[in-house]
Amino acid sequence: MTDLVAVRSYNTEVRGRLFRDPAAVVCLLILAALVFAAIAAPLLTSYDPLQVSVTSRLLPVGSSGHVLGTDELGRDVLSRLLHGGRLSLLTGIVPILVATVVGTLLGAVIAYVGGPLSSALARALDMSYAFPAILIGIAVTASLGPGTANSIIALSIAFIPPIARVAESATRQVVVQEYIEAARLSGARWHRIILSQILPNVFGPVFVYASGMVGLSISVGAGLSFLGLGTPPPTPEWGSMLNSLRASIYVQPLVVALPGLFIFLASVAFNVLSDSLRDALDVREG
Repeated sequence: MTDLVAVRSYNTEVRGRLFRDPAAVVCLLILAALVFAAIAAPLLTSYDPLQVSVTSRLLPVGSSGHVLGTDELGRDVLSRLLHGGRLSLLTGIVPILVATVVGTLLGAVIAYVGGPLSSALARALDMSYAFPAILIGIAVTASLGPGTANSIIALSIAFIPPIARVAESATRQVVVQEYIEAARLSGARWHRIILSQILPNVFGPVFVYASGMVGLSISVGAGLSFLGLGTPPPTPEWGSMLNSLRASIYVQPLVVALPGLFIFLASVAFNVLSDSLRDALDVREG
């Protein structure tokens, strides 16, 4: 009962510290607005994001009927930005979720189980740091072919190694604790100790690190689409919109910059929120 009260008190203090941080509140509002706009896109605009209008090409921001202008094919930019947010946010969040689950388990096994297999896995993770996430994403999507699903697979593979490394480091700090030794002496199997004792105690630092990787995942996913390796046209997605609009940068530079602005807002919001969450979880600072 005492432990439950302590956990509730800790959670309350973390929430209080987080919501007292102005930067965290602003970022939460930005992300909530982006997610809501992506989900409610059909309700927020009456234009079909795929509808072409040759007579309405490259209208400027503030045009009558097209608040954010139109693209090179006369498609409403606001509609495409809102609908494109679905795939852009999906491509940023899903790979991190997959990489967090796989990477945390992998890092915990490497740190706790040990042995030749764990050493081999650790060396493979070390080798992966020689390749940036964008290069791994390009290599995988080039092998599998362009597409949203393949882009998600590529990004998941790219982000498993860094998350596994954080989980491994956190696990090495946990395995020396007395309750881990007590669980081992009680006869608990290694996989049960990892699931019931280690993972709950390494979740905090792994979650904070992974939340900061979402912004990078969105940027890399948009980069793959920009290169033609992600979501194929005419499906709206922020990265592919940048690619299709780049030839019009001297005609309507503000319209061209809008997809990049959305990518920037989402990436920065996730990064700043991750820093605020890290500070909020470290209640000893207060």
